[in-house]
Amino acid sequence: MRNLTLKDIATALNLSITTVSKALKDYPDVSPKTKARVKAYTKEVNFTPNAYAAYLRTQESKIIGVIIPRLNHYFFSNVLKGIMKAAEEEGYMVIVLNSEESYELEKKQIDRLLKQNVDGILLSIADSTHDTSHIDNILAQNIPLVLFDKYSKLSQCSSVIVNDQNAAFTAVEHLIKSGKKNIAHLRGPLLPQNSIDRFLGYRKALEKYGLPYKKEWVFTCQDITSDEGYAYAKYILEKHPEIDAIFAVADMPAIGAIKYFNEQNIAIPEKIAVIGFSNWKISGLITPALSTVNQPGETMGRKAFELFYKELQLLKKGKKVDYQIVEIETSLIVRDST
Repeated sequence: MRNLTLKDIATALNLSITTVSKALKDYPDVSPKTKARVKAYTKEVNFTPNAYAAYLRTQESKIIGVIIPRLNHYFFSNVLKGIMKAAEEEGYMVIVLNSEESYELEKKQIDRLLKQNVDGILLSIADSTHDTSHIDNILAQNIPLVLFDKYSKLSQCSSVIVNDQNAAFTAVEHLIKSGKKNIAHLRGPLLPQNSIDRFLGYRKALEKYGLPYKKEWVFTCQDITSDEGYAYAKYILEKHPEIDAIFAVADMPAIGAIKYFNEQNIAIPEKIAVIGFSNWKISGLITPALSTVNQPGETMGRKAFELFYKELQLLKKGKKVDYQIVEIETSLIVRDST
């Protein structure tokens, strides 16, 4: 049988997670009646609050949990490198778990980390995550949580991100200034905020320069793979030969598109230009080399750990944590594909 969480108690009592958390800590803004009701129920179900959440722990575990959507991913491997280096400097062990872009697995991995009494969690949200109550449950227990790359605007916690909308705008603007007028977008799934923001940046660039936006020129890559990029490139040549440039949500679909165009002897960038996002190492090794947006993963990872550690020290002293949104600067890498 799984351990009860604050969310379970809140659901059973028809209260918010925050109210349950405050009742267990005797906050003055919770009525005595509600406190008594919560405490009676927790006693009945043998619920013991996480030692950290109740400020009962006398020493840190020196363990931090990290959940990433994909293990075999160049960008996230760089993020982990930054986290590991920063953690080592503070004597921390890092537990790395994979959500496989699954909302359900993400919830299970969080539960696993909480049972290990980690001092905090660093999380990049899965593409399929549509509800943030499991994230709110961490925050309600006063466990430091920092989101990185893929985040949620609904959760009140610190995040380390890039300005995806501005970066996408810059990428598309580069295509426009190079003379391209009919620009397609290989976008990511509909839910992740970074996918949404890159799509919005694409649209804003078209609007600023008075170029057409057509829904039929936007193609969704659910798994963001090179195979999807390859298939869409084939479709574009067959059904939309007027398209003269592609902005891809990430490098892998862009690389797949270039592979197909090369097989068909399509001149890149003369006939059709391609630009990606993230700056995977392979992007500079293919022919033609892929123009892309450099997303500094190692810097993002280090900053995420630093935010966690700062919040941990504040909580240990009983001080208020002011959540931060930290933007890591991106840069445009212009290569032969544009």
